[in-house]
Amino acid sequence: MALAQKTSKQKVYTLLVEVGRNTGDGLPEGATGGALMCYASGVDEAEAVRETVAILKQADLAPLDVSGYGTLEERLAEGHDISDDEKALMQRALDENSVIVAQMTPFFDKPA
Repeated sequence: MALAQKTSKQKVYTLLVEVGRNTGDGLPEGATGGALMCYASGVDEAEAVRETVAILKQADLAPLDVSGYGTLEERLAEGHDISDDEKALMQRALDENSVIVAQMTPFFDKPA
């Protein structure tokens, strides 16, 4: 009787996290917050979001909102153009069972 090969139930989700300001957050002076593009592993998107928020809080960031864009397969099915570099970061998140911050964009809001 052959044993079934165990496959990972982990998937990698693309998340966009909006952050506010917090002491020691590493955002540039004058920034009012920022957006982080993250690749996070999880058995489902909810777990990936929870892990991402927890890690960002440990890094003294102040997560305000998280938007999920799905897995690589879901994004390809929707017609997203995904570079080899982006795919490599997703694979790294899966291999390391981690959260990868791929890009951070600070916000500089001008008061009205």
